Amino acid sequence: MAFYLGIDGGGTKTTCVVADDSVTLGSATTGGSNITRHGDARVREALHAAVQAACAAARVDPARIESACIGLSGAGRPEVRDAVAAMMGEVLRGRIVVVSDLETTLQAAFGDGAGVIVISGTGSIAYGRDARGQTARAGGWGLTISDEGSAQWIGRAAVSAVLNAHDAGENPALWATILSLWNLTSLDELVRHANGSPSPDFSRLFPAILAAAENPRPSGAWTGHPDPVAKNVLERAGMELSALAKNVIRRLFRKEASVPVAMSGGVFRQSERVRQVFYNKLRAEFPQANVNPTVVEAVHGAIQLARK
Repeated sequence: MAFYLGIDGGGTKTTCVVADDSVTLGSATTGGSNITRHGDARVREALHAAVQAACAAARVDPARIESACIGLSGAGRPEVRDAVAAMMGEVLRGRIVVVSDLETTLQAAFGDGAGVIVISGTGSIAYGRDARGQTARAGGWGLTISDEGSAQWIGRAAVSAVLNAHDAGENPALWATILSLWNLTSLDELVRHANGSPSPDFSRLFPAILAAAENPRPSGAWTGHPDPVAKNVLERAGMELSALAKNVIRRLFRKEASVPVAMSGGVFRQSERVRQVFYNKLRAEFPQANVNPTVVEAVHGAIQLARK
């Protein structure tokens, strides 16, 4: 029996799946594996731990893996692919292919067919392929200058929004939440920390922003009303992500063409509000867009490519 291994690695987490020709046998999740963000040592640790844990769950010796496909954010660069392939060769003996997470997500969503994917996790990007095999992308130019609608963007936008509210004489509940998460006590500390070098990990604020927008409990008391600042930030994220999709659709498809569209990544997975705004804004301009309501898991595409 042949065994295959697929990995989806992002800025926050790494998911590994072991499968045979037809079914998944085991899986595991470890820390982030984006080399640009974490460096070689931490990525090697995350990848090796993911392989060992997934193989243990599947009761398959890593040496018996026939082929593996590793899809990573940032793996569009040859030097990243080579470095990751060498890391994986330390724990696997079979054939190893390292590709961009765009390829694994596109495979999971559409197989070899045409369509547009929008990924929103720690970072964000839109990527598409038409029936002729031509491709286009939008966004994904880095956490500092791009990645609109991502967890990093959402965290940064929330900090900016609470500062704007402060300037207007308001005191949104999200203000105290951000101070608490960052172990800060004052406006001056917040400003110094947010503008620090290296930049703080704004994506860590996303779960709290999501909770404030959906189930706010300021000071431990239930209010029954979403925090308007958090709600607005998530709605803006959905609009930004729809704009990425629109740019790719315009470049690859005729306006009247039916376009399959898929969502992927933790922001889409966790926030119904982001998904709904994304859908509404995209369909308002492209009513023929056929948006898959189920968030696509890129690791399934990695397993499909490993089986090939």
